[in-house]
Amino acid sequence: MSEDRPHSRTVRVGQVKDVTSLANPIVKDIKALSQKKHRDETGTFLAEGMKLVIDAFELGWTIRTLIYAKEQRGKPAVEQIATRTVARGGLVLEVSEKVLASISRRDNPQAVMAVFDQRFGHFESIRPSPGETWVALDRVRDPGNLGTIIRTADAVGASGVILVGDCVDPFSMETVRATMGSIFAVPLARTDVAGFLAWKKAAGCFVVGTHLSGSVDFRTIPYAGKATVVLMGNEQAGLPEALASACDGLARIPQQGRADSLNLAVATGIMLYEARRELLHLDGETR
Repeated sequence: MSEDRPHSRTVRVGQVKDVTSLANPIVKDIKALSQKKHRDETGTFLAEGMKLVIDAFELGWTIRTLIYAKEQRGKPAVEQIATRTVARGGLVLEVSEKVLASISRRDNPQAVMAVFDQRFGHFESIRPSPGETWVALDRVRDPGNLGTIIRTADAVGASGVILVGDCVDPFSMETVRATMGSIFAVPLARTDVAGFLAWKKAAGCFVVGTHLSGSVDFRTIPYAGKATVVLMGNEQAGLPEALASACDGLARIPQQGRADSLNLAVATGIMLYEARRELLHLDGETR
């Protein structure tokens, strides 16, 4: 399911380092992950927080480098994840508060962080089954929006998120933070407009978009157990004509106040929960 990626540095199995210097080359490599160019070159990204790191590990993600504050030494959870990281060939760094703050670019950094390999699924092989819901996002630009949508997709039980065109990097530090760990639970794939249109024909999905010219109230879309893709447009421009015309339905979300639009993440959440409400019924209760 994941694309092969190069690694920026060969790490000796079982290596553990005590690091206090900001000039340490490994620390410099990790700090550089704040830049998209370096993330693309190495195929890695940084995630922060003990719970998030443990959840990722348990979901099968391999920790390339584990970083934790010296004050965390001896804590059972930290010792356990460090042991498991070393056993799988990862590097463990025990670092000073100064180094942690420098890596996270925050005054009050998380005490535990980790570097992981990025994962993108093979888009062309995705074939949603009846009852599945995917989210497709056209040129989403705001990392907070993308992270919130990934988190919402996880919460609602969607099968994954498809990035169409020039989207913000899902593995940026800002996006990963906004996912609150859902980056590890929600499959991601990417394509361009032409690729999405060709895939839509082959996959036979029911594609619903939101559009200012949408004539159908979002609450009346006939999902009825179909393999569904909720297609959402760019924050400023919305869906381009090529994507809008390919939708099986164009919905609108009614508004009564002075605002002329909804935030993309909010609108996506509304559409997703409505799609899942129609699709999933457990023991007579709507989820």
